[in-house]
Amino acid sequence: MPYPAQAQTPSPTPRIPTNTSSARPSRFSKEAIIARPGFNRWMVPPAALAVHLCIGQAYAFSVFNEPLTRILGVTQSAPGDWQLTTLGWVFSLAIFFLGISAAFAGKWLEKVGPRRTMFTAACCFGGGFVVSALGIWLHQIWLLYLGYGVLGGIGLGLGYVSPVSTLIRWFPDRRGMATGMAIMGFGGGAMIGAPLSVALMNHFKSATSAGVAETFLVMGVIYFISMSIGALAIRIPAPGWSPPGYVPPARPSKMVTHANVHIDQALKTPQFYLLWLILFLNITAGIGVLGQAAVMIQETFKGTITAAAAAGFVGLLSIGNMTGRFLWSSASDYFGRKLTYAIFFAFGAALYMAVPAVGASGNVALFVACYFLILTMYGGGFSTIPAYLADMFGTAYVGGIHGRLLTAWAAAGIAGPALVNYIREYKLALGVPRSEVYVDTLHIMAGLLVVGFACNLLMRPVHARHHLREAAGAV
Repeated sequence: MPYPAQAQTPSPTPRIPTNTSSARPSRFSKEAIIARPGFNRWMVPPAALAVHLCIGQAYAFSVFNEPLTRILGVTQSAPGDWQLTTLGWVFSLAIFFLGISAAFAGKWLEKVGPRRTMFTAACCFGGGFVVSALGIWLHQIWLLYLGYGVLGGIGLGLGYVSPVSTLIRWFPDRRGMATGMAIMGFGGGAMIGAPLSVALMNHFKSATSAGVAETFLVMGVIYFISMSIGALAIRIPAPGWSPPGYVPPARPSKMVTHANVHIDQALKTPQFYLLWLILFLNITAGIGVLGQAAVMIQETFKGTITAAAAAGFVGLLSIGNMTGRFLWSSASDYFGRKLTYAIFFAFGAALYMAVPAVGASGNVALFVACYFLILTMYGGGFSTIPAYLADMFGTAYVGGIHGRLLTAWAAAGIAGPALVNYIREYKLALGVPRSEVYVDTLHIMAGLLVVGFACNLLMRPVHARHHLREAAGAV
């Protein structure tokens, strides 16, 4: 049942601190990025994409895995070269620190605004590539962990959450579409990152180098510049702004509230933890595949898939991930978030159960199609979750609540790749053919999605006792 009329309060606009000094505000201050009257809100999504298309390179990291196993041997692995299981922790650390930094940066983002947060992300992500390049040159795995894993992961987290709450406030009439625009670039980053990485490695490789260190250095500079441009272009709406002609619904629907829940109070609700599990299970089932996509398709179809074709597969998955983030989140504006997630979990589980048989049949096209569909729903889960949060907890603190929920991503970033990598090693040690080492893993992933389906069924509106009163609604 909808909440009683007296429980409804307008969504407060976060208070923007007024600059009381006569000095001109810093270019990176929150006051400096308030949009002037007449500003076109459609200028904001490209600024978000400039950041998310860069940090989305994380989904293309698997193209580095094989070259990084032959840094010393150059053409083939030599004694002392890194093992694939050792390298798998680079991606896992990056996702872990993405979630941790997003959780801690939520309140800071609301305080300083998206521009300062996005520029800090550019420094961390670009700098992480530079530190990693040094680690590869010196063949020190801890520098690779520190650079791409820790520093780069912090850049991922800060860059990921920066534009989300901003776009939700620019597009109150289309929350799902807004979050899809903000996040689809992250899903599409591999579409650029995978072929760019391969092209740069081919350009820099020689008789004494695999070209990986040089590639990391160049990509770090490119990504820093692009993300900085996005940071300088971002704007936030003025207090009280709304789209021309937009009238908020007089009464919210059962699963959408106009009340607001404080960041800290959200942690006291069962809805937060159900959504945490929903996100964790959806990510765990997909992120392990993304982290090992290039290796997985080559081993499933041994001898028929080249390194270039595997990179193309990663790029295609990136397209599915990217388009799913926009299309599914936009569709959720009409279907509702709960039904949309029910589709993700039910259809995704069925596809994961079908993939081993498809791989065994040797049908590459159908294998790719199954994973493409899986990745559209995987990406859709990411872009729909901020709108789900806004529906449950209101828009006033959605950026901070979203950041804390992304600890689910941090946990899944460890669980998903570890599940794929270590079961693979265990199966290989038992003598299982490489084309069959992923069968049990895929069945486990299907089971995780079934559990996620049950968690989503339990979602109910947040009880009114958790809502802020109107007088306490300003931030």
